[in-house]
Amino acid sequence: MGEAVELEVAGRTVRLTNPDKVFFPERGFTKLDLARYYIAVGPGILRALRNRPTTLERYPDGVTGEWFYQKRAPKSMPDWIPTAHITFPSGRTADEMCPTEEGAVVWAAQYGTLTFHPWPVRRDDVDRPDELRIDLDPQPGTDYDDAARAAHELRAVLEEFGGLRGFPKTSGGRGLHVFVPIEPRWTFTQVRRAAIAVGREMERRMPEQVTIKWWKEERGQKIFVDYNQTARDRTIASAYSVRPRPHAPVSAPLRWEEVGVAHPQDFDLATMPARFAEAGDVHADMDEQRYSLDALLDLARRDEHDHGLGDLPYPPEYPKMPGEPKRVQPSRARKG
Repeated sequence: MGEAVELEVAGRTVRLTNPDKVFFPERGFTKLDLARYYIAVGPGILRALRNRPTTLERYPDGVTGEWFYQKRAPKSMPDWIPTAHITFPSGRTADEMCPTEEGAVVWAAQYGTLTFHPWPVRRDDVDRPDELRIDLDPQPGTDYDDAARAAHELRAVLEEFGGLRGFPKTSGGRGLHVFVPIEPRWTFTQVRRAAIAVGREMERRMPEQVTIKWWKEERGQKIFVDYNQTARDRTIASAYSVRPRPHAPVSAPLRWEEVGVAHPQDFDLATMPARFAEAGDVHADMDEQRYSLDALLDLARRDEHDHGLGDLPYPPEYPKMPGEPKRVQPSRARKG
């Protein structure tokens, strides 16, 4: 598989073993291709990961082999990559890697990391998110174009409730993500509540196209606003992450005028470096301003007070939360 090579990454030397190992057989992309990709988009992915506790989605033998999520920092991790101590919903804790330089991304690629899953917090305050993340997830019978239409309505909702600016990106699959930089003043529970308020407002505006129903049997052929992606320990693939699919797609940051024009298949391990070289990181200014959630939390309070719309179910592995409704499928509840 070739002799090990040493790569220079923004002033850091990173050793890559088995550089010719094929990671994407359908396209012929190797581990070295993966590392070179992350070098090419280094400033962009570092912007997305900087100082964030990050879970690694590893495929040591490529996309056709076994894979796993690595939450705890590997013992082999060099001392120039810092960590953050985070707490899971179960109460257990871990030290996760927190990239602070581009070399950390390439170091992770050496160990077969395709996708990086950063928490929406920084290591100086791991309990106060600094991003509101909205995941627009197409359900069976819908597609990316439906998600794009929902995204434009989402943009209007964010502007109306607090003048929030969202930054859209492809998921690397059929969906869209919109991230809003926020002041790190609220807990995970409060940020999740804001996401629920966004989803309910979108559902009111696009009742035939959008749903916030947690149970799949209730969603229908609509775009699901996955509010639980804002729960503690739930993460979303970072911008520029390579996704584990045969054609090596990547999660691509977009300008709003590109939403619905560009498509996920336009962006992969081969095409993104050229786009980055030409346009740079189109979300480079994402951290320049942080927004308040006050207007969305006011909306959430009105929903509850005026319409009786309180909390929604958490994922099954979470402990029962205060104010949460019954965590049971409606069809099973009816049978009971």
